[in-house]
Amino acid sequence: MKTLCEKYARKLTAQGLCAEGEPLVGGLDADLVWNREDPRAEGLAKVFDGLSINSLVCARPAEPYATLIDYLAKTHPGGIRPEDTETRTFLHDIPVASELTAETVVAGLKKRKAVIIPGQGIVSSGTVSPEQGFVFYSSTVFACFVLFFSEYLAAARRGDIPPALQAAFERVADNLPTPRTDLPNLAEGPLPVEDEVLAAMAEAGRAVVDYGLVDSFFGNISYRLGDTIHVSQTGSSLDELEGCIDPCPLDGSATNGMTASSELSAHEDVYSRSDARCILHGHPKFAVILSMDCDKADCANRGRCHVACTECRTVEGVPIVPGEVGTGPTGLCNTLPPALAASGAAIVHGHGVFTLGDTDFNQAFRRLLETETLCREAYFRKLAQLDARSR
Repeated sequence: MKTLCEKYARKLTAQGLCAEGEPLVGGLDADLVWNREDPRAEGLAKVFDGLSINSLVCARPAEPYATLIDYLAKTHPGGIRPEDTETRTFLHDIPVASELTAETVVAGLKKRKAVIIPGQGIVSSGTVSPEQGFVFYSSTVFACFVLFFSEYLAAARRGDIPPALQAAFERVADNLPTPRTDLPNLAEGPLPVEDEVLAAMAEAGRAVVDYGLVDSFFGNISYRLGDTIHVSQTGSSLDELEGCIDPCPLDGSATNGMTASSELSAHEDVYSRSDARCILHGHPKFAVILSMDCDKADCANRGRCHVACTECRTVEGVPIVPGEVGTGPTGLCNTLPPALAASGAAIVHGHGVFTLGDTDFNQAFRRLLETETLCREAYFRKLAQLDARSR
């Protein structure tokens, strides 16, 4: 258990979510153990007495996340309610506690997967493994990032940016990580045998995480080899895909799809509509932010944009489509395939980016990175235009 606690503490710092030596991760097996000694451990140990959990993560986020999360906590004291897909699916909303005590943490975690304590950080929990606490911590940071930048853009469009928001935004913008423009050297295709496919998928998954094009490790990846789609399993870590890839025959002759990504049906339809060999899906932040940006205030579907948007919207030529995770009448299995097959890249509202590769993941990865780069540039260009218009 201690090894797992140390592993996910390292992941939090490796992904830039926390400063080195900051994460405190506890795990309960026969005994309660922590990844390191910390004065907070004694008080947080009492959380395990009040909840049916086996792991806990507590950490102050690194910048720029600390500033934006503290701002949101101050301006949303009743709880933060982001509208991105990951929040709707996993977090629902994020409680805000007044202080870091076992009592306040237990109260928050009884309702949700994570709780924010202004000035102290985020506490998240898991019932099976420290991995869950890591995922919920990362998802909380991601959701707050998207909400903060969305709120600032909306305020700029109204021409009414509160001074506190302006000050926080300037600090956050100054601390944004420099975007990467280099490309990884991934395995070149075509990939004729299964072993090469599996190795290439694992390699591409690690690159998506390394480049920060996904929160925690969410996303999915697939490769079509003949009449079989090899796809990452649902809930699998993109940076640890070895042993977590399912071969799913297109004729449905195997039951592997039961553990495959929930978006397998969308992948299948895309392959039926195109000659692409592979699909890559990540959750880059600015693509998600701009997918949710709309200045049509009187739209009858306002509040249901993620499933009912009827506008033909794009970001720098990349189509934006509505759609929920999985299948069903409003599932992205219905909305994504036509757009993705036609353009090679598509953004699902509030969710993330899907890209295609003709022979290998080099093209798919380049499209994913380019889409996020274009969206980041478009975001700040919009702000500049709104500022010029208000002068």
